[in-house]
Amino acid sequence: MPTFTNIAVYRFAHLSELKPLRESLLAQCKAADLRGTILLSPEGVNLCVAGFRAEIDRLLETLRAVPGLAELAPKFSESTHQPFNRMLVKIKREIIAFGVEGIDPANHPSPKLAPAALKQWLDEGRPVTLLDTRNEYEVKLGTFKGARTLGIGHFRHFPDAVAQLEPELRQTPIVMFCTGGIRCEKAGPFMERAGFEQIYQLDGGILRYFEECGGAHYEGECFVFDRRVGVDPALRETASQQCFVCRAPLTAADLSDARYVADKSCPYCFRDEQGQSAPGP
Repeated sequence: MPTFTNIAVYRFAHLSELKPLRESLLAQCKAADLRGTILLSPEGVNLCVAGFRAEIDRLLETLRAVPGLAELAPKFSESTHQPFNRMLVKIKREIIAFGVEGIDPANHPSPKLAPAALKQWLDEGRPVTLLDTRNEYEVKLGTFKGARTLGIGHFRHFPDAVAQLEPELRQTPIVMFCTGGIRCEKAGPFMERAGFEQIYQLDGGILRYFEECGGAHYEGECFVFDRRVGVDPALRETASQQCFVCRAPLTAADLSDARYVADKSCPYCFRDEQGQSAPGP
């Protein structure tokens, strides 16, 4: 059975000439039978792509030749099946939708904390607030032990959630994290601008932490945005699935719930015969 190499990588950089870049990347990826999504923007690039390793390496070589993208540092994982249905290369206003003007991670990033350093802090019991910047449905599959979650449905809701945090957190160390690090690139500078004095972002997010530190201080798995749905701390695909109707990630317990009916409902979107929503787990 063939092995597919999966890469997830982003880079904030001031890019131009996006249309010809889009056309050349799309042609290369299709010729190499790569699949996934590449987002191009004046603020940088964000991509998740899978295929055979030699073609993935050639794509990375092409991208690193673009001015501003030489330092691309992808996160790698392997799968026994192609996790994407097709290849898309899109031009967007932002490579991660946030909607807050004046945030420029390329020139004004927040301090990054290496995964090994975070593990050491947690091993030592250092007082620190772990802030999960992800959406509520992602958090459902797993997060760091004791992490503060925000209950948001979209990253655009992050500023409103920050406004509800206790004022005393403004003077304490906060380490924020997300799947691969990209959301924290914008969340960090935003929180600094809002008056939080000790902001760090986990470099490379949960996926790089898994690569370098395994599952220490982490509970569960990590939601990923492809057909694998979740990966464990060894970066192996888990048994979790996703509801066809509401797209909620489903654990083994959810799949055994009587309200789960393949392609029709799950415990989070089930409606009884009268059309009334039943409370989820």
